[in-house]
Amino acid sequence: MDTHEKLQILADGSRYDLSCACGTQKDEHRRRGRDGLWLYPASLPNGGTSIMLKTLLSSVCTNDCRYCPLRSDRDLARCTLAPEEVARVFMDYVREEKVFGLFLTSGVMRNPDYTMDRMLAAVRILRRRYEYRGYVHLKIIPGASEAAIEEALALASCVSLNVEAPTRRAMAALSTRKDFERDIVRPMRLISRLTAQGGPYAGVKQTTQFIVGASDETDTEIVRATYGLYKRLRLNRVYFSAYQRGLGDPALPGERRAPDRAQDLLAREHRLYQADWLIRKYGFRDDEIPFEPDGSLSLAADPKEIWARQHPERFPLDINRADRYELLRVPGLGPLTVRRILEIRRGGGRLRHLEDLGRPGNRLRKAAGYVKF
Repeated sequence: MDTHEKLQILADGSRYDLSCACGTQKDEHRRRGRDGLWLYPASLPNGGTSIMLKTLLSSVCTNDCRYCPLRSDRDLARCTLAPEEVARVFMDYVREEKVFGLFLTSGVMRNPDYTMDRMLAAVRILRRRYEYRGYVHLKIIPGASEAAIEEALALASCVSLNVEAPTRRAMAALSTRKDFERDIVRPMRLISRLTAQGGPYAGVKQTTQFIVGASDETDTEIVRATYGLYKRLRLNRVYFSAYQRGLGDPALPGERRAPDRAQDLLAREHRLYQADWLIRKYGFRDDEIPFEPDGSLSLAADPKEIWARQHPERFPLDINRADRYELLRVPGLGPLTVRRILEIRRGGGRLRHLEDLGRPGNRLRKAAGYVKF
């Protein structure tokens, strides 16, 4: 096959990753670019967003991850790009100013270190032959050696090793070939240590992703694991990808449950992102996130609003006296609105009604029941 034919197959395989499927703004969603490749929104280091080209190096995979349509026992067309092809195609996009960076991942060819060597070779070509100094996100293959991980950190702007499940039990239901501690937890700790302040690769970001709904994990387990990843391993971001029913092994715990509608799984993913936002941006602890008796996040209302209803003693809050931490607990008030409130107060102003913050939309109207002036 020529490069174009390979790209078509690899782009088709990439469609199963639902990251950015539930964004609220148009520019938060992935889209197809030239040759059918996926273009993903990416956060810039100095704020704002741009576009990354995301591709598989290979759709060949020796792993048996039961949620994955590309797992080893599936009979489907597979192909592999040479490192030179990846670099050439990406640089074409760069010269046309179509993308900001590269997100390179792959199925597992032969073994983890062989796959990492092929991926690293592509980035070496970009860095050395093409002298590309821009953004590169490299996926770390579970089970990769420490040497491969260190070279990835030396070449990449960001790395990710997908945790996929919050517990050893949930992981065992997804794969017989991955050891939760050896292949995932231990390498993530190594990356955290090497990228810590004062470490040899300080400044390189680390992210991860959970597959939601394939195993029998609860939202409580995912949120607690997420909190630990932020607080103990200092990850920059945790992502969640809703499992697409019917594509994996029908014997998966998630498949055996009462059938969920696709929109319910996406709603569950969205609630997890909201809980993640409360932890990262609003100062919530994991034990403050409200759950249903069965350990799930409510699909009927967002977790911040449920928390506020459960703590009537905190409200109404005096908007002219409350500190930043208290204001961020108010449903409908986000970091930007809270910053505006504090700026008005520091300038000697006094808020007398919501209109002082601008035209009230649905979010500000929600806040009206929780504040006083």
